[in-house]
Amino acid sequence: MNVQDAPTPTPSQMALPLTAAALRAEPFQECAADGFPLGGFTWRQGATTTSRAVVIINAATSVRCRHYSRFADYLFANGFDVITYDYRGIGESRPASMKTLQASWSDWGALDFEAMLMRAQREFPGQPIDVVGHSFGGCAAGLANSGHLIRRLVTVGAQFAYWRDYTPAQRWQMLGKWHVLMPLVTLVCGYFPGKRLGWLEDTPAGVVRDWAFSTARYEQRPSGRRLATKGASLPFSGVTANTLAISLSDDPYGTVPAIERLLGYFSGSSNTHLRIAPQDIGEQQVGHFGFFRSPYQATLWPIALSWLQHGELAPDHPGRRVPRSR
Repeated sequence: MNVQDAPTPTPSQMALPLTAAALRAEPFQECAADGFPLGGFTWRQGATTTSRAVVIINAATSVRCRHYSRFADYLFANGFDVITYDYRGIGESRPASMKTLQASWSDWGALDFEAMLMRAQREFPGQPIDVVGHSFGGCAAGLANSGHLIRRLVTVGAQFAYWRDYTPAQRWQMLGKWHVLMPLVTLVCGYFPGKRLGWLEDTPAGVVRDWAFSTARYEQRPSGRRLATKGASLPFSGVTANTLAISLSDDPYGTVPAIERLLGYFSGSSNTHLRIAPQDIGEQQVGHFGFFRSPYQATLWPIALSWLQHGELAPDHPGRRVPRSR
């Protein structure tokens, strides 16, 4: 099968069963500033120490935090404390009714991720805070007012779904699926019933509007406009983290223009874009969702680990650096 034709993983494929180490993780509930209860898991090493970082993992749109449990195990085994959580409406943070849920991409960043930054500060006082963001999770890292707390940031396939940035071979197919069919189904149901369709998790209507209303600037998205009216600019520029953006050449969402478009918002950060082809690690395909799956523990995960540990790439890293254009 051609890598560009690989199907979107189903919810059961995304919500991987917890491993033995993940079962030692502590479930928690944390309320965002508006009172919405968020659920997640904490991997805790022991006594707090300022020499150890805590890593917050931001999920992709409508992907449960359990998808990242094995990667969290890996970081935990390498000496980090780790927090995973679900955005409002997803997995551990799903309310009784999806139809009445008011939630947007900006809520996921400005409220939900912000709550995790506050939790990390409270639960791990004095420890550096690092973040790993997958897909929209990389964008969410720039939407919290406390983004200045982030020491190091690793993003994987991070972008905000501008349709012209999709890979040309699949652009029209993806436009029809995500920007026509998904909002139409949402209009009928009051939310997007992704589980029933095998398209990721059920998704709040406001998130669907942000995704489907595909503009080149985030502040032109429905919730982006509301967030931008609260200040002179979006919070991205407040993030000063040493940032590594990882992209895969067979990711139809995370093309070079898409990654660079989001990186342009992180104007206060030192940014490195690493482009990896599956062949660089002896594979035929990785795609948008593959990075966090355990088969890539030996080939891809050390790239993120090195950045989180040292703030730089290992000398023998696969892939190539993409020259930054400013």
